[in-house]
Amino acid sequence: MANKHTIVLMQTSQNRATRTFMDYGSVSQAMDGICGLYERKLKELNPAIQNITYDIADLYNFIDGLADMSALVYDHNIQAFLPYDRQWIKQKVFQHLKKLAH
Repeated sequence: MANKHTIVLMQTSQNRATRTFMDYGSVSQAMDGICGLYERKLKELNPAIQNITYDIADLYNFIDGLADMSALVYDHNIQAFLPYDRQWIKQKVFQHLKKLAH
């Protein structure tokens, strides 16, 4: 899924005003963006800690704690965006982090 335009849609709370999106050039960049979003949240919650570490379960809890999160990935074959749910995002972010670790 390299170089597939990806839009991450998210809503942080039940308030519809918290709906937003993040636009990326690839699925990999989108997964980096989601991890970065979580890391910024951790730094915001723990400003005194220099090096913050987390595991995949923490990241999953963050994703599950959002009111909504989904992704739209452009498929060149059909020239349209395909929707993917929160579970797909969790699977892709895990695969992405696994690649980075090796």
